[in-house]
Amino acid sequence: MGDRIGDLRGRALRDLRISLTDRCNLRCVYCMPREIFGPDHVFLPRERLLTFDQIERVARVAVGGGVTKLRLTGGEPLLRPGITDLVSRLSRLRRPDGGAVDLALTTNGTALARLAAPLRDAGLDRVTVSLDSLDDEGFGRISDTRMPLGRVLDGIRAAQAAGLPVKVNTVVRRGLNDGEIESIAEHFRGTGAVVRFIEYMDVGTTNGWRLDDVVPSAEVVERIRRRHRLVPVAERGSATASRFRYADGSGEIGVISSVTEAFCGSCTRARLSADGHLFTCLFASDGVDLGPAAAESDDTVAEVLFGAWRRRDDRYSELRGAETGDHDRARVEMSFIGG
Repeated sequence: MGDRIGDLRGRALRDLRISLTDRCNLRCVYCMPREIFGPDHVFLPRERLLTFDQIERVARVAVGGGVTKLRLTGGEPLLRPGITDLVSRLSRLRRPDGGAVDLALTTNGTALARLAAPLRDAGLDRVTVSLDSLDDEGFGRISDTRMPLGRVLDGIRAAQAAGLPVKVNTVVRRGLNDGEIESIAEHFRGTGAVVRFIEYMDVGTTNGWRLDDVVPSAEVVERIRRRHRLVPVAERGSATASRFRYADGSGEIGVISSVTEAFCGSCTRARLSADGHLFTCLFASDGVDLGPAAAESDDTVAEVLFGAWRRRDDRYSELRGAETGDHDRARVEMSFIGG
């Protein structure tokens, strides 16, 4: 394996995002609103989660077929017991050319202070922390929790102290936290952490998404430019973010514009849910069950995984932008397949 595996639009499979659990200890209003994910919500029973052996098998086959980036997600992945063992196993995978795999993690940061150093020692390359407000009240309102904001900030500092490069993902929603764009950028400028402002997306069907709530990335960039001179950074392949560096050398920011500037044409990402379903689009309605194959052999995984990718024709963000009405169909929830 290792040859380029393309979908129906010629896009290669390069990134695999692996959800370790559908559970989370926060109830962010745009992801797991409490009125839907309340005390009576039924999460996946533990026996239905892919085992670490199954995850390693799928990852190994994917890397053999050209995947160069693995990202662990959730739910909240740090809730999965033994995660450092899994990181250690995945960090030892090698591409067909002998190179290492880029191994990353997306987390809400609430358990990161305790786990950052062990994760780095196990082989994690970098971490992304979701953080939508630097105001205690705003953080509590968005994440619908009494957990202190300082716990997340401590996690970011611990990750940096452990030598992990850190990105901070901020979902911007009109009327909720758009007043903090400048202050969030300012807080992380010069710290080494890169903030990426993400347009509020209609992932899933439970978050009450409206186009009027979207703050276009162009507005975000313009507002920061009023304070600091920004210089565009050259795009890299299938990167989702448009990047800008501060002209004074104090760091960079990024914006992810999947609503106003769809990048379906360069999307190389697939997502594996915690129970083993493969989704070839963040906005998919259903996935292909890889669980049985992952319990059998590498060959059966390769047949199902690459077969699903070769049949892929997804371009939801482009269709939404064209106002075709496709946005009205049911979609899998973000908490089930990660971001």
